Amino acid sequence: MTRLNLVLLLAVIASALYLVHTQYESRSLFVEVDKAIALSHKLEIENERLQVEKRAQATPLRVEKLAKEQLQMRTSTPAITQYVTVMAPTNAASEARP
Repeated sequence: MTRLNLVLLLAVIASALYLVHTQYESRSLFVEVDKAIALSHKLEIENERLQVEKRAQATPLRVEKLAKEQLQMRTSTPAITQYVTVMAPTNAASEARP
């Protein structure tokens, strides 16, 4: 009978230790999940901020200003526009092509 009690006592102690270990692991995993959610939220906010900044940098007025100042570009007018026309190939040139 004493052996049975000793075996049951060891089983209860092992079960208690396993329960404590499982609870510790569960809490650790919960903390990691909470940190991951916080990081995800932080990255989403950063992404939204960068998207807004990107849209602000690509406005037509800003692009035109940079083109004029840094690239010395100017708007096209009919006075400076050059039109290129494509001439139809002659019969001799079209016959020479297979």
